Amino acid sequence: SARIEYEDEKGNQEVINSLFKSYIMQVTADVRKARGKDDICLSVFKDNAGVIKFNDDWSLVFKVETHNSPSALDPYGGALTGIVGCNRDPFGTGMGARLMFNTDVFCFASPFYDKPLPPRLLHPRRIFEGVVEGVEHGGNKSGIPTVNGSLVFDDRFAGKPLVYCGTGAIMPRVLNGKPGHEKEAKVGDRIVMAGGRVGKDGIHGATFSSEELHEGSPVTAVQIGDPITQRRMFDFLIIARDRGLYNAITDNGAGGLSSSVGEMAEFTNGFEMHLDRAPLKYSGLQPWEILISEAQERMTMAVPPEKLKEFSTLADEMGVEITDLGQFTDSGYFHCLYEGETASYLPMEFIHDGVPQMVLPARWTPPSLQEPDFSQPIDMDATLRHMLGRLDICSKESVVRRYDHEVQAGTVIKPLVGVANDGPSDAAVVKPLFDSFEGVVVAHGICPSYSDIDTYHMMANAVDEGLRNYVAVGGNVEHVAGLDNFCWCDPVVSAKTPDGEYKAAQLVRANQALYDYCLAFSIPLISGKDSMKNDYMIGDTKISIPPTVLFSVIGKIEDLRKAVTMDAKAPGDLVYLLGETRNELGGSEYYALHDQVGANVPQVDAESAMQRYRTLNAAQEEGLVASCHDLSDGGLAVALAETAFAGGFGISVDLHDVPVDAAMRDDRVLYSESASRLLVTVKEENSEPFEKLFAGQIFACIGEVTADEDLTITGLQGEVLIRSTIDDLKEAWQSPLREM
Repeated sequence: SARIEYEDEKGNQEVINSLFKSYIMQVTADVRKARGKDDICLSVFKDNAGVIKFNDDWSLVFKVETHNSPSALDPYGGALTGIVGCNRDPFGTGMGARLMFNTDVFCFASPFYDKPLPPRLLHPRRIFEGVVEGVEHGGNKSGIPTVNGSLVFDDRFAGKPLVYCGTGAIMPRVLNGKPGHEKEAKVGDRIVMAGGRVGKDGIHGATFSSEELHEGSPVTAVQIGDPITQRRMFDFLIIARDRGLYNAITDNGAGGLSSSVGEMAEFTNGFEMHLDRAPLKYSGLQPWEILISEAQERMTMAVPPEKLKEFSTLADEMGVEITDLGQFTDSGYFHCLYEGETASYLPMEFIHDGVPQMVLPARWTPPSLQEPDFSQPIDMDATLRHMLGRLDICSKESVVRRYDHEVQAGTVIKPLVGVANDGPSDAAVVKPLFDSFEGVVVAHGICPSYSDIDTYHMMANAVDEGLRNYVAVGGNVEHVAGLDNFCWCDPVVSAKTPDGEYKAAQLVRANQALYDYCLAFSIPLISGKDSMKNDYMIGDTKISIPPTVLFSVIGKIEDLRKAVTMDAKAPGDLVYLLGETRNELGGSEYYALHDQVGANVPQVDAESAMQRYRTLNAAQEEGLVASCHDLSDGGLAVALAETAFAGGFGISVDLHDVPVDAAMRDDRVLYSESASRLLVTVKEENSEPFEKLFAGQIFACIGEVTADEDLTITGLQGEVLIRSTIDDLKEAWQSPLREM
């Protein structure tokens, strides 16, 4: 909510009164207004998670959080509490939702990092292993499938890893005669805490996560998670919800009881809470520690006095500990007592609106970058193998297989697909209702490498990638919502951050792009969480992450039997490339292979992209699409290889047929990362109606699926540029992280 004084590269000045209100909230309001009666949003920016319509009877709930700082100090504990903590957000939204799936996206330094590590930093391999195990134990033990995710590598994440954890859920549209997404604590309701006990773990967790990592960062700020206790509490509360035993619910996350009770007390304008009644893990906690402890597995409910006995009886039957801590009042005060003595007595108005507005200067100066000048490699087969082995492109199967994506028996399109179930899926499709073929689609986009050139285009590409992945599997482009999770390096000018004005300007530009492209794609933003101090600072050593935004997408496929996977299906199928390839390799994997950044960052043409996505939806609905795979990291060459070896077939294409905007070298056509492109295979008998649908748009048939198990790419001069067996390509893709 800071006041930002922004100046662009031309000297134009603008005062922005809150990026959140001006761009994120505003684009959602504008999209909802434009959609009118087709608006799918039910609850945005006012609860623990966002809520959208699924059908007439059910709503979807979605939230993505970060747990970066805890994971830097205690990778296992930080990541475990990250995922189980995120589980509580959708569960504590409205009157409560049944948890349906998890997502995870991790940003690490290379696990093969061989440079000296500054003090207090764990080796990236140790962080990798601990975070993966933490999310595995949190998700698997909770009985929630992990269906979608990514691993992103950049050695600047050695300073602080990024650990994004997401959870989707489903709730009835109507509960006990009231909208399921609405709740309201009432004066006189009892403040009841359920679940785990209060301990010293997690004290100052919220404060710790809002600072750079330094020599004084306390390991005790990391919570200790127990997913089994949490699962038992969830099972109890779903029954209590259906019986109408409480009026409101929220989780005990950042700030513990101070936050959960303080938030719910906005409904009544006050509360009285007795801290000495809280169950403790051990004796010796001070009142302030009880109030702000973030010890896990706890929810707070507003229970009507006349229903407290029934609520308590049910808890006893299900082995869940509950405690009556006090009552909600209309006193206007945040009132806590300990052994009969007042421990805090603050006006509610001060608690919620008493923080003065920060003022941030922001000045944008584009970096001085040039396109690199190097010769096209002679051995293009070897180059493709090297590209497939890059950490951001290679198989993540060793991680994916540790997560249960089958539990609850609803995952239709899984993280790995294809003839051997080892090809990289673009998105997940989940069947939430056993009596319906309606499906939930979840996907994401993340492009931190483009931030080195321009965060505006980084954000634009993240939005486009998320939507592109969503549409690739059949997600309905007219029934979709987004979540933005900003992770930034410190944007406040200080002695520690002399370039704060530039970093703040990067933040402004990313928000501008988020507004522009969500409006163009008609994507309302329903929730999110931001992390603004992702730096390491000890002595003269400072490591800052590249500005990173995870853009998550959730929506619907009307008939999941029409969902599409990315693997080639049969010899003779025609291979189409949708979209135009341009000389846009700035920030690309191909330039990174040559230790270059470049200047020509991919730029998103939202109007043509939206037309393409709508037409692809129509083709999928008519059953014309055999496979569909988005082009992202590594461009066309990588997408062709993945489509081929995932299906177990060869592919033969001619680069002369690829739609380009200007003449360029073979390697640039192969590895350009131009946005909004998709690789589609179509049965020959379906080619005519498929082409008719796309008439007037930029697309081309560039080859066919073959039975010979070779990827054959003919260059612009008519020579065979690449001829590799799909087994060799697959081995290059699978080997780098196989032992992790």
